Amino acid sequence: MASGESNDVVTVDQLLTEARAKLVRLTPAQARDAVSAGAVMVDIRPADQRERDGRLPCAHVIPRNVLEWRLDPRCEHRDPDVARADRQVIVVCDEGYQSSLAAATLRRLGLDATDVIGGVKSWRAEGLPLGPGADGKA
Repeated sequence: MASGESNDVVTVDQLLTEARAKLVRLTPAQARDAVSAGAVMVDIRPADQRERDGRLPCAHVIPRNVLEWRLDPRCEHRDPDVARADRQVIVVCDEGYQSSLAAATLRRLGLDATDVIGGVKSWRAEGLPLGPGADGKA
């Protein structure tokens, strides 16, 4: 074991299982309905995926590498539209892996966070609306 490592090292699969155990994950249709009822959706996909696969018209785009800073209600760098403890936050990524880890972290910041099962790929498979990417394709 490398110097400074803990004895409680886990695999990425274990980390994902632990994260998801803390979430009540939503199907794409449930996520759409939750947004209609006042939840906020946050798309953490990189720009190239949004351009390639289309945009979620109901989502705020916040890059994964700044997500915690934008959503921590106590952080000076927060986005006041989404960094609110009184609203459910639904994180979405391409397939629902990154979003599970991100949502579990947001819960540690005190937010009511979850994610979309299967991500944007499931959203598309269920026939839910996607806006055009930069190339005009939806």
